Amino acid sequence: MAREAVTLPDYWDTYKPHRGAGEQPAPEVGAFEWTQYDGHGPGVEWLGSPRTVLELGSAEGTDAVVLARSGMEVTALDFSDFQIARARRWWADVPGLRFVHAEVCDYLDTTEATYDAVFSMWGAVWFTDPEKLVPRIAKRLNSGGLLALSQAEPIEGFEGPYAMYGNGFSGRKLPFVRWSYGPEWWAGLLQRTGFTDIDAHVLPAPDPECVGTLMVRARRTG
Repeated sequence: MAREAVTLPDYWDTYKPHRGAGEQPAPEVGAFEWTQYDGHGPGVEWLGSPRTVLELGSAEGTDAVVLARSGMEVTALDFSDFQIARARRWWADVPGLRFVHAEVCDYLDTTEATYDAVFSMWGAVWFTDPEKLVPRIAKRLNSGGLLALSQAEPIEGFEGPYAMYGNGFSGRKLPFVRWSYGPEWWAGLLQRTGFTDIDAHVLPAPDPECVGTLMVRARRTG
């Protein structure tokens, strides 16, 4: 059985490493895109117009910056202290943006904050057991609040948790677990958890031979 403890913060410390000399410059803040293909699929409009937003797995923080610069109050959460420290350094002058270093379930269990929207773009929802995570998200959403996520579509016939080494098969062991499920599974979980207006589907890649994107969106009732 997959164990959440397998996923190490150290793996995320290595995500998008700095290759050059000297201080790493802030990355360019580009378009807000849910898929792995530039210019493909919906943009920020798929999130609606929330006032308060929580991002799960913010990494470099560029998507959170886009939302904060549009006037939203954004809390950006990441498991990696390195990623959070780097993002705070880069985006310290962006109003309405706060970076938090925490494990996602721990944060949702202990915070008293609630949000109009919670989202994950290839982020923490992909790397946390959704049976444990989604009920926690529901408790932190305001009435009518939106959960939105995207990640790679599952491999047909191989849904569920699976572990792998994040840095290939050489060097230090940096294992992590992904939980990968299809649209029907996600729709069932969200319905059981009290969500409505559920939209769960795979958006095909521009080239139908390439990997598509799982897109999930739903609203909290009550």
